[in-house]
Amino acid sequence: MEIVLSGIRSTGNLHLGNYFGAMKNFVRMQEESNCFFFIADYHSLTTHPTPENLFDTTKQVLVEYLACGIDPEKCTLYRQSDIPEIPELYLLLNMNAYMGELERCTTFKDKARKQPNNVNSGLLTYPVLMAADILIHRALKVPVGKDQEQHLEMTRNFAARFNRMYNVDYFPEPTAYNFGQELVKIPGLDGSGKMGKSEGNAVNLADEPEVIRKKVMRAVTDAGPTVPNQEMVESIKNLFTLLKVVSTSETVTFFTEKYNDCSIRYGDLKKQLAEDIINFTTPIRERIIELKSDNDYLRKVINQGAEKSRVSATKTINEVREIIGFRKF
Repeated sequence: MEIVLSGIRSTGNLHLGNYFGAMKNFVRMQEESNCFFFIADYHSLTTHPTPENLFDTTKQVLVEYLACGIDPEKCTLYRQSDIPEIPELYLLLNMNAYMGELERCTTFKDKARKQPNNVNSGLLTYPVLMAADILIHRALKVPVGKDQEQHLEMTRNFAARFNRMYNVDYFPEPTAYNFGQELVKIPGLDGSGKMGKSEGNAVNLADEPEVIRKKVMRAVTDAGPTVPNQEMVESIKNLFTLLKVVSTSETVTFFTEKYNDCSIRYGDLKKQLAEDIINFTTPIRERIIELKSDNDYLRKVINQGAEKSRVSATKTINEVREIIGFRKF
């Protein structure tokens, strides 16, 4: 089976955007491919170098992966910092990464603009660490969002450059895993853009019902349609997009008709949407609560993941060291 790799940073809770954007597809992928899923706790330090509690946020992400249906018996689920071969490969790849190409990276320039007092070297070499994450398992497919496409292209460049420099055909050049029509982009509640942790416009999978109700009721709307079948503004389209993924088709039809005949009451729409989100997230939230207190199981999962991952990682780093010329006397 082809090797597929994906990770998520350990800086907060999973939200509806994570779930519908990728997580439900990950659950399916683990049945079809040799999947490596990891918690990117090293990556999180590029923007949060002094985390309040890195262990607890990492544990929360692990719990939510499991609660969403990731099965450690069907895939390799691990914590990035448990695999010392990753930073070693990161170091070796950095020797062949050029300042100019790193400084031109769009995400580096964006992050540097947003955090001018913390433009650290880890931020600059973020694409190299991402490449190490992928190449350590010689992955062929990587599910990435639009904002990560440039990083994946750089990974292909690093892989090809290594092969060329050492005259080998060792690293494959990974491609994006395309979910096609199955990939749903979940909008935020603030009326623009996608749902995200840093944007503060997300409904988290672990949110309590009352928290969800408050968030949804604060969602941005407009004054309402004034003519039949009026074109929806972005904020209203966003609410209907959310409605389509958590509500019944009858509910969607009901509010669509109400909008088209100008009789819609956004308060009623939001109340229905909030309750449907609660109904959808409740089984996941209850599973999160159950898993969070089962430290023995979580320890077993993370240790098993590290052990399984290091089999692949150790093989790769030993072969890379041999190719470069690091050999035993």
